[in-house]
Amino acid sequence: MNTENKQYRIEKDSLGEVKVPIEAYYGVQTTRALENFPISGIRPHPISTKSMVYIKKAAAKVNNELGCLDNEKSEAIINAADRIIEGEFKDQFVVDVYQAGAGTSFNMNVNEVIANIAIESLGWEKGNYSVIHPNDHVNLGQSTNDVFPATMRISALYLLKELFPVVDALVKSFNKKANEFDKTIKSGRTHLQDAAPITLGQEFSGYAEAVSKSAKKIKKASDALKELGVGGTAVGTGLNTHPDYKEKIIKELQKITNLDIRSATNYFEAMQSNAPITEVSGALKVLVIELIRIANDLRLLSSGPKTGLAEITLPAVQPGSSIMPGKVNPVMAEMLNMVCFSIIGNDLTITMASQAGQLELNVMMPVMQYKLLGSVSILTNALKAFTDKCIKGITANEDRCYQYATNSMSIVTALNPYIGYSKAADIAKESLLTGKSIKKVILEKKLLSEKKLNEILSPMSMTKPGFIKTDNDTNL
Repeated sequence: MNTENKQYRIEKDSLGEVKVPIEAYYGVQTTRALENFPISGIRPHPISTKSMVYIKKAAAKVNNELGCLDNEKSEAIINAADRIIEGEFKDQFVVDVYQAGAGTSFNMNVNEVIANIAIESLGWEKGNYSVIHPNDHVNLGQSTNDVFPATMRISALYLLKELFPVVDALVKSFNKKANEFDKTIKSGRTHLQDAAPITLGQEFSGYAEAVSKSAKKIKKASDALKELGVGGTAVGTGLNTHPDYKEKIIKELQKITNLDIRSATNYFEAMQSNAPITEVSGALKVLVIELIRIANDLRLLSSGPKTGLAEITLPAVQPGSSIMPGKVNPVMAEMLNMVCFSIIGNDLTITMASQAGQLELNVMMPVMQYKLLGSVSILTNALKAFTDKCIKGITANEDRCYQYATNSMSIVTALNPYIGYSKAADIAKESLLTGKSIKKVILEKKLLSEKKLNEILSPMSMTKPGFIKTDNDTNL
């Protein structure tokens, strides 16, 4: 290893010599990646770095126990990994998320940083790989092809652990509003036209259930992420690993990560297929489609305040216009929609990348990791804000809701058991043409007594199953 003007050190790989900034803990292959992939300026998600470092730490410990790595090297690698896990050296993980296929550049970035931290800790200068080598020692018993898929899955499991409580909080907030609005009568709407009465609470209970069911789908899908192919190395055969390595590294990773992970049932499938990533992304898409629908409902229900439905009021969190004074917009719902649209786009990218694998490997994994972790991260943040700054503060405009319910033509539906569908349809048509209320038309035609009509058209009774007619009933 040579230094040049104390600004660079010269490192070599199979392609030749490269100048590496002398202060950098990364090395030659990371430097090549920086030169080759100045694409987005976006760096790997911190959880992906930490997840890969967990694997490096576990491998060093297991390889030492199996007699494949001496005590000094193992201890130095483990200590270097621990320092990264604790938050040091964040600025050394610099490879763009759009990089070499399969994530080789990212894997080598991690290998080189760990190696150089370990080398320094043993009293040598960075780049002296005769002491600890990124490939021979840090990457011992590993390949990008088994480590990167495992990193993807571990990273996703960690971020999903943050998402699930946030989704649960949203469900609780919807259920709380469902109880709060349980007595608020309003007009239902189908085809965006008047429909039978409903309570605002019933409407919100539907939102809670839709989100809850979608969350269960994600949790179910995420179980497949727990199956790891570490130990498969390049193609699934486990070449260059100790026969006991596969079993031991899973046990060690269980301890280090505190995750309920397990060995792959088939290491070739685990390296060929990224179905678990695709499945989780698809389940996320189901949730965000429901969230888009709900957010749009809230925008409709709060439209106005003078010329829209105005059945609910969303919390005012910021002025809504740079030119129209006093205007307030449903910005939290708008934000959520944009986040959800992005996640659907990410899912399409993951879908295309997942099917693009060939033979023993899918080389499109870096973009899959970037998009999935991005989806989970932005959804977690968006739902926190949406719950706290929108759902929790929603209020019902009860008088407006009641007026819509009682003036809706669709209350005539409750008359079907008493006067029949055809006659009820005629009543609705006459009410619409004349502007008279349903009740007034019926009384004028002497079809039902006022007492009976009041019982039938009680708004709250129409939000429950059944009708009050009996065999002894008379119309008048």
